[in-house]
Amino acid sequence: MNDSASRIPADANAPVETLHEGRWLSLRRRGRWEYAERNNPGGAVIILAVTPADKVLFVEQYRVSILQNTIEMPAGLVGDLAGQAYESALLAAQRELEEETGWRCQRVEFVHRGPSSSGMSTEMITFVRAWELEKVGPGGGDETENIVVHEVPRREAGAWLFARAAEGYSIDPKLFAGLWFIEHPDR
Repeated sequence: MNDSASRIPADANAPVETLHEGRWLSLRRRGRWEYAERNNPGGAVIILAVTPADKVLFVEQYRVSILQNTIEMPAGLVGDLAGQAYESALLAAQRELEEETGWRCQRVEFVHRGPSSSGMSTEMITFVRAWELEKVGPGGGDETENIVVHEVPRREAGAWLFARAAEGYSIDPKLFAGLWFIEHPDR
C-alpha cells in the first residue's frame, strides 16, 4: 500500500508568502521552498502537430530567460488573452497553432497533462494532438514574437533536433516526450 501522506513534508502546511508578483509569474515561498507560479489559471499547452506530408511542426525563437535560440513545439499560455482567463487548453492550442505556425487544425485531442518543472514551478503543461491540418497563413507569432517555423519529416525529427543542439540551439526536452506521443497515439 502506498502511504504517500506519511512522506508529505511539514513545509507543505506552511503559509504561502509572496516574494514578488509580476504580470505573468509570481515568486512564492512556502516554508523553506521558493517556487514560481503562473498567474494565468490554465497553465500552458504544447501542440503535437504533423502535417499531411508527415512533417512535424517545430518553432524556433529567442528566449530572453536563457539568452539563446530554442527549438520547441508550438505552444502557448492558456487563458492569457483579455477576457479569456478560463479558456480551455484545446481552444488555446488551436489559437496558438495557427498564430505560431500558420497551420489550422480541424480538431484537437487531449494527450497528457503534468508539471513543467515540479521542483521549481506550479505550472502545468497540457499536451494536445492537432489533427487534420491545413496551411492557412505564414505563422511567425503575434506582434511580440519572431518565430521561425520548421517542418521536419517525422522519421527524421529526433536526428534533426540533435543536429540543432550540436549547432548551439537549446532543445526543450519536452520535445522528445512529444515525439513519443506522436509515435504512440494509442498510448
